[in-house]
Amino acid sequence: MKQYSFDENKLILKVSHSPLIIRLILFVFSFLFFLLPVVGIVISVSMGSRFHISFLFLIFVFGLLGFYLLRIALWNTYGCEKIIFNDDQISYLADYGWFKDKLKTEEITNPIYSIKKLEHNDVNGTLVIVGGDNDIECVTKMSIIELEKLIIELKKKNDG
Repeated sequence: MKQYSFDENKLILKVSHSPLIIRLILFVFSFLFFLLPVVGIVISVSMGSRFHISFLFLIFVFGLLGFYLLRIALWNTYGCEKIIFNDDQISYLADYGWFKDKLKTEEITNPIYSIKKLEHNDVNGTLVIVGGDNDIECVTKMSIIELEKLIIELKKKNDG
């Protein structure tokens, strides 16, 4: 499966999906982290216990954990990186499917494309775009062979 595609001046890097059982477990736990504290507090208060400020702390902590797990689950299911090439700048957007990160724009002229090999794996790496003081380091793991093909295509588009 080809993990990248071009749409005019936009490069889209798609995350390879993790196994379905892993994604299912992540989604279930993320929603449980949101629901269980609220249900526990409602049951506790309905049984005559007083509402404590610690309940809000509990909701906050489990809400953060649930949000983090939801982000990981969405990234492994729908995740992609969009890199938009303009004249003297490159914009980067991480898309989680249900929501997107903030659009980051870097002033990069004459970009240099390279591969950052993963420490634990000699077969996979990530794309790095360097230009002047600014650089964009992608997080989508791709095979080195596919990254080399991508860099050749990016150089052709940059020259043409």
